[in-house]
Amino acid sequence: ALNLNLSNMSIVLSDRQRDELHKAILDYLHANGYSESFNSLKLEAHQDDFNSDPKQKYSGLLEKKWTSVIRLQKKIMDLENKITQMQEELSTATPRKPTSTVDWVPRAPEKYALTGHRNPVTRVAFHPVFSVLASASEDTTIKIWDYETGEFERTLKGHTKAVQDIAFDPKGNFLGTSAYDNTILLCRSDDKGLDLQNDYKCVKTLYGHDHSVSSVAFLPSGDTIVSASRDKTIKRWEFASGYCVKTYFGHLEWVRSVSPSEDGKWLITSSNDQTARLWETASAECKMEFRGHDHVVE
Repeated sequence: ALNLNLSNMSIVLSDRQRDELHKAILDYLHANGYSESFNSLKLEAHQDDFNSDPKQKYSGLLEKKWTSVIRLQKKIMDLENKITQMQEELSTATPRKPTSTVDWVPRAPEKYALTGHRNPVTRVAFHPVFSVLASASEDTTIKIWDYETGEFERTLKGHTKAVQDIAFDPKGNFLGTSAYDNTILLCRSDDKGLDLQNDYKCVKTLYGHDHSVSSVAFLPSGDTIVSASRDKTIKRWEFASGYCVKTYFGHLEWVRSVSPSEDGKWLITSSNDQTARLWETASAECKMEFRGHDHVVE
């Protein structure tokens, strides 16, 4: 049976933090079938009203924290090596006069400024599990960052023109990108997020749009991807085969964005034709058209 020293735990955790930890452990035990330990902790931690729900913030939290700690340990080791190297370089460096870097524009200080792209950044996306941020740019590349440390991890190449949009699938196993080169790239992420050298390999290139692809999104199931294009269409792609299984016609101008509903049954799109449209995903039928804007709906 699971044995937790709750009195010692209360010394370092607030009531709210302790409650969230209990729920995260209960969720892990329930998901992995440890019914005896689950019932024991539920009783001892006074969590009689606990119900396992994948939509709650504590769902999968224990695994996320565990993998984050592993990644953080690796980052700390790398940083310690860099500090040692910088100290050695500093000991032989030539001193220079101090310069003023005062900025008189009042603003809240950012945690990190991520620099590295050579042209404007068009889109950013957070990984759903790990402390990873992806950024897309007009310099034709995607860059992967660790937003907990602000450290750059790697550059993804493959597009030949400006990258317009990026999106992770719900589990974070794949990254989809779209660009002005009329293509969509699908990159596989390492399952545990730890193999940085072999992470984000391009596994498929989707061809079919006749103009730049401005938006890309995964359906909640994770096995289907949708895209919007300047060719006035929306396309739905089968992930496994890479084939386009449905094309949505209706917009009169450039389709700027596409977003699925939480259950994946509906798509909402916006366009240069000054409208937004609601589509039934399965049938590709436009069920509703929203008019009223006097300019492009982005």
